[in-house]
Amino acid sequence: MPVGWKNHICKRTRILRGKPRLKGTRIPVGLVLGYLAAGKTAEDIIAEFPDLTRDKSLACLDYARELPNLRAVV
Repeated sequence: MPVGWKNHICKRTRILRGKPRLKGTRIPVGLVLGYLAAGKTAEDIIAEFPDLTRDKSLACLDYARELPNLRAVV
């Protein structure tokens, strides 16, 4: 079931050069997705990043699922 990435992911131009990150952290979504793609479990990632929660890690997957439908605003 989707977690609702909009509750957990944000972008700010002055933080991480505008890359999507998990709210309240400087953990980029791409980093979490990379760990998941490498076969790490949510629990493995949480052990490395204590600020991360299971819902936040799953929100990254939900975000990635919607990427083809997001529109860039220029």
